[in-house]
Formats: sequence, structure tokens, C-alpha cells
Amino acid sequence: MSLPAPYDADAPVTELRIADAPAVRTVVVHREDFPVFKLPQLMDGVFSHLAGALAESGIRPMGAAFALHHRFPVDTADLEVGFPVDGVLESPLELPSGFTAEASSLPAGRVAMLSHLGGYGALGDAWGAFMEAVGEADEQSRFPIWELYVSNPAETKDPSTLRTDLFSLLEE
Repeated sequence: MSLPAPYDADAPVTELRIADAPAVRTVVVHREDFPVFKLPQLMDGVFSHLAGALAESGIRPMGAAFALHHRFPVDTADLEVGFPVDGVLESPLELPSGFTAEASSLPAGRVAMLSHLGGYGALGDAWGAFMEAVGEADEQSRFPIWELYVSNPAETKDPSTLRTDLFSLLEE
């Protein structure tokens, strides 16, 4: 099972693409003013436990893990981390990591997208290049923005081959 278009786990987006995206059901852990230096612990605590907790609820992830940002992270972040899912979560899930997951969604609308191939340490530069490409296309980015972690770092031996897809809603 995979996400509906324009999301495509099989083909990296090497040039800026603009498309209409449907809303996609998700289950996430939502945090506000979360310290950026603790993001690896948040993501590990969510991604390593959420799929199992969803399975126990009869819900399956239907695509890559993601982080959705409600503003650009600087010292802190307002974000949601989780998975797109094939069902509706009726009540919050308590994860063994101590986090609570809840229903949410990736937003519908016009989106810009571009794939980043390489390690997570270069994501800041990739976001800068992505936002520059959005401006050069005479488009205006708006929040939220999100990253789909197409490659699983536990299964990818060469960090230069990690794929992260970057997305931004666009002004209408």
C-alpha cells in the first residue's frame, strides 16, 4: 500500500514539482516548542514504537515516516512526527517510549516537492535550495512544510543514498 499521488516512493523528484495533493490520514506525536537538539530522541521514540502500536489497533502505516513542521525549527520546533495510515485512530495511543500518538493528517492543497539524496546533516542546505527553487518558480511557500523519510536509515548503509522528500504547501 502506498500514498496517493503526488507522493511516489519509487521515483525521486530531481526537479521542483508542483502538484495538487490530497489530504492523507496520519497518526502522529505532536510537540510544541520542542528542543531541536532532542529531535533524534523524539523521532527514534516515535518511529521505533508507533508502527507496532498501530498494528495492535488494526491500523497499518501506508508510507514513509515523516515530520511535519508548523514553523521553521530554530532552537525549538512545533511539529508532528508519525506515519500516514490506512485507517482512523479512534482514541490516542500511549507508546512505550512515553509519547502519546493521535490522529492528524497531511494537508490537501497545492504543494511543491523535491527529493534530497544524502545524509540528514545536509537537510538544512537542502531546505534552503528547495525554498529558493520555489521562489524561482514564482510560487510562495506557506506552512506547514514536511519531510517524508523515504529511506530507512537502519537499512541504508551508505548515507549518501538516503532519500528525504521535502514538501511545502503553496499560496493559492
